[in-house]
Amino acid sequence: MDERLKRLIKRRETAATERETLLAQRKAIVDLAEEEVREDLSTEEDAEFRKLTKSLKDKDGEIRSYDERITELSEEAEREVQLTAGALAVRKAESAANARVTEGRIYERGNGNSYFRDLARAQLNLDGDGSARDRLVRHAQDVATGTEYRDLNRTDGNGGYFVPPAWLMSQWVDLARAGRATANLMDSQPLPPGTDSINIPKVATGTTTAIQTADNAEVSETDLTDTSVMAPVRTVAGQQDLAIQLLDQSPVNFDEVVFRDLMADYATKVDLQVIAGTGSAGQVTGIRSTAGIETVAVTGTSVAAVYAKIADAVQRVHTLRFMPPSVIVMHPRRWAWLLAAVDSTGRPLVTPNAGNPQNNIATLGAVAAEQVVGQMHGLPVVTDPNIPTNLGTGTNEDVIFVLRASDLLLWESGIRSRVLPEVGSGTLTTRLQVYGYIAFSGARYPKSIVEIGGAGLVAPTFDVDDGS
Repeated sequence: MDERLKRLIKRRETAATERETLLAQRKAIVDLAEEEVREDLSTEEDAEFRKLTKSLKDKDGEIRSYDERITELSEEAEREVQLTAGALAVRKAESAANARVTEGRIYERGNGNSYFRDLARAQLNLDGDGSARDRLVRHAQDVATGTEYRDLNRTDGNGGYFVPPAWLMSQWVDLARAGRATANLMDSQPLPPGTDSINIPKVATGTTTAIQTADNAEVSETDLTDTSVMAPVRTVAGQQDLAIQLLDQSPVNFDEVVFRDLMADYATKVDLQVIAGTGSAGQVTGIRSTAGIETVAVTGTSVAAVYAKIADAVQRVHTLRFMPPSVIVMHPRRWAWLLAAVDSTGRPLVTPNAGNPQNNIATLGAVAAEQVVGQMHGLPVVTDPNIPTNLGTGTNEDVIFVLRASDLLLWESGIRSRVLPEVGSGTLTTRLQVYGYIAFSGARYPKSIVEIGGAGLVAPTFDVDDGS
């Protein structure tokens, strides 16, 4: 607890104790008069009674002052807690971006061993001395016993030597592709094995209470009803055909280059599914397609208009979900548009948090990609380039999401890999394949999602009128 808040609470307790003492002293004067069967107080008693009453009034004002300051500090602390909660999921993305994983012992980076080359040799029966298969088996044992740790691991993926080394899996963040900023905000859980859909129980209608009209009158009773939300399991997969010579002879382990690129696109596709999956043609039902979410239309193109609608979205989560939102997600171009906004005197409306800015609509945090970049309305702002920018009648609008991200569930399996020599055996071509399973649902609490869109979010421009 903040030291200022502790001191205020202690002073408030002291003032409350002093007030009880004053109240007891005043009551003692009245009690004495009642014991002596006197209707009126004496002159001295009346003066003391009035003095104590004034002191009580002053003490009440002092306590109210403490209460106001305690409330302000408590609300400030609560906002900080919400900001931290909203950023917790984002730290997972930052951790992945910094590639803080422990390399596997068998396929440690730079030791000359190639996971996919060994996998190909084992499956093509080119492993004359059995060394490749031995390395794969020992790698499988490392994965199974937990020797190797990874940020991107899911329980369902621990399936022997078909699980790539952890350091390989982390390399996708180094490539010039959009990552999975929004997906990383979700409540991520391991995908249960042996299922093609996940059913989540949900209360449809609740119980009731009411004022009892009289003693022994009927008490309100309404039966609770339930339903379920289904999240089908979908597959994300990709492949690349390689000449066997690249696997055998390439000095740079070219298979790793291909795998990193496949993983990069895999991450992008998962994020796109979470944002805009249609629920048909093998897709999950993403945020934008979830039935019952709140939508807010921005008609004005000014910063003030967008700022007001974001405030509207925040209150809708409070009002309809009865819990606070945790994050604002927007396209980088929309955040840049806010950064470029200035007031009538040319002063920026979004400024760095250092220096205690005044009259700003948001604060700039880190100059970063696909993670927390600042704060607005007390919530962290995350940028995601996978947010569509081809919406609206002019097909150039983007959207902004205000989310209580912990209410949205994303299940993921581990990422599997295969080497298939049969496909191009006549040309010494080998197919490298990766795939995984995901399920997603925002339908538990659709009112935790507010999508802000409309003509006010057309493609921004960054021209400055220099007066010439």
